[in-house]
Amino acid sequence: MEFEIIAKTFMGLESVLAEELRQLGAKDIVEGRRMVSFTGDKEMLYRANFSLHTAIRVLKPIKHFKATSADEVYEAIKEVDWAEYLMGDTTKSFAVDAVVYSEEFRHSKFVAYKVKDAIVDQFRERFNTRPSISVTNPDIRLHIHIAGEECSLCLDSSGTSLHQRGYRHETVDAPLNEVLAAGMIMLTGWKGESDFIDPMCGSGTLLIEAALIARNMAPGLFRKEYAFEKWNDFDADLFERIYNDDSQEREFNHHIYGYDIDPVAVGKARKNVKLAGLVGDITIKDQDFAEFSQPAEKSILITNPPYGERISTPNLLATYKMIGERLKHQFIGNDAWILSYREECFTQIGLKPSVKIPLYNGSLECMMNKYQIFDGKLNKFRHEGGRIKSDDELKQMRERKFKQRPKREEGEHERVEFKKGERVKASLQRWKQKEEIKRLLQRDDEI
Repeated sequence: MEFEIIAKTFMGLESVLAEELRQLGAKDIVEGRRMVSFTGDKEMLYRANFSLHTAIRVLKPIKHFKATSADEVYEAIKEVDWAEYLMGDTTKSFAVDAVVYSEEFRHSKFVAYKVKDAIVDQFRERFNTRPSISVTNPDIRLHIHIAGEECSLCLDSSGTSLHQRGYRHETVDAPLNEVLAAGMIMLTGWKGESDFIDPMCGSGTLLIEAALIARNMAPGLFRKEYAFEKWNDFDADLFERIYNDDSQEREFNHHIYGYDIDPVAVGKARKNVKLAGLVGDITIKDQDFAEFSQPAEKSILITNPPYGERISTPNLLATYKMIGERLKHQFIGNDAWILSYREECFTQIGLKPSVKIPLYNGSLECMMNKYQIFDGKLNKFRHEGGRIKSDDELKQMRERKFKQRPKREEGEHERVEFKKGERVKASLQRWKQKEEIKRLLQRDDEI
């Protein structure tokens, strides 16, 4: 039986995730904002969790409905037969995550409490008992998303975020998210056709994600568990077959190189690579980017230098100027991709990017720029048959140019101005919700 499934991702990676789903054989694929919806069966749900490089979470919708008040949310949730999900050999524990972009509901915790109340009250009325709440390790994790009046209630099939692959036991300050790292690599189109270099590798996230992509290995190989393993209809034999299926893996005939000026980071990166079982594919050295020299083989360089936001970097602009100098003189004939946040940093690189891709690194609206490094003048390069942009890059740029930026959902990243009467009404509603939260906290000390 096929059903609706939603895969969540970062802003800017929706098209990459959609392509991954096509390769998996998903149907009815529709890109949304930070998500891609599709249809599939239980096997597809398992494979999506296990195989997708750019998904943060995979959700199975239970119910879509409209609500303009907390009471309407409560009643809609209570209509669901919760015994189907929470009754088994024993009554299962559950937790509720809420994401809210609405003027009607100002507090996500308030929404989560109302969902929890509806479920608990249904159990008390039907079975004279109640399921337990477990915030840290629930058997069933629910996710409710409210945008305006539109509400979606889903089962979270992933559990902890899918960026937590399981291979990174050692970390550095401000590490790059694994899903973002994989998305950066996949946006370049690289699949292992050349050597790969990250000259500022930190704990090695880009290096390990590159090796997984080059060998077409599932990122779920290192993960200990998924939320769907606790569902009543979990098929252990099916998941074991998926886990042991290495038929899509491929040979990688090139090599991956990582460098970092910090010997502590180099040591941590080497440990992570060893834990991932990828020592044969990845070499990491203690080296300053300022000492970077022309690679012997055709290579692609992808890196995420410091932005000066979470990590204090002395002479930040001088660092970017050095990056530009090294690329210009020691990376001739190759392509470099750099993710950064500050426009003044890109300016210091001193090279003209051929492609610019907007991406979010956490809350920071960043840009990933491509620099095609060639010897001599641009006109000579083109005269000799060189191309600045591939056909795929030109197509992607056209799509980004004509694709309108999605409108912000109500209440997100912007202040909505109200007329005087509406402002008073909204203020009163917020006060009522705060009082309701206090009442719920006093009544139920389990949350």
